[in-house]
Amino acid sequence: MSDTPTRILLVDDHELIRSGLSMVLDLEDDMDVVATAGSVAEALASYEEHQPDVVVADLQLQDGTGLDIVRTIRKDNDATGLIVLTMHSGDDQIFAAMQAGASGFVGKDAPSSEVVKAARHAAISPRAFICAGLAGAMMRRASGESTSLTEREHDVLLLLADGLGAAAIGERLYLSESTAKSHIARIYQKLGAANRAQALVTAMRIGLLSSIQPGES
Repeated sequence: MSDTPTRILLVDDHELIRSGLSMVLDLEDDMDVVATAGSVAEALASYEEHQPDVVVADLQLQDGTGLDIVRTIRKDNDATGLIVLTMHSGDDQIFAAMQAGASGFVGKDAPSSEVVKAARHAAISPRAFICAGLAGAMMRRASGESTSLTEREHDVLLLLADGLGAAAIGERLYLSESTAKSHIARIYQKLGAANRAQALVTAMRIGLLSSIQPGES
């Protein structure tokens, strides 16, 4: 193991949580919190400045989500560890974090030792996803109980958030209007929504969307 401590960027919009986690991580001899941030914008700027080994980010932030941070960093970097923290650790959030390229997923109700464990893992194996609830989520997905969206359904969801209707979505994605409508119906079913507005609110809550545009709802 390297003698150099793992350099960590901690992202949460609650100062008390940032301070508490920072104290926990700094108590470890092999970890050093080099910076903290309270938003997506601050996190990405701090990442560029400090180039940490691991980023630990809350899922829900005022200007987006921790998944926005994960996707942005992972797009050009496979070596940085990326941990997502959340109060809402359901199957959808787990799969969304995994699909975004996170190294690990930890519920805020977990012991602080789980964050330490996840950070150590992320520093060594940034592209190997770990989560205490992953096995159960995978079993529910295999049995058809999961509400995780497919890649195509996520594309449709993003266009729904932009205010597009079925015909326009079909044109944008080179699908027939009926196929686009089928995808939309499936999204509503998976998210337990009766209409576009409910689907977008639910998608925002579970981290599938970083923001909701004032489109047609």
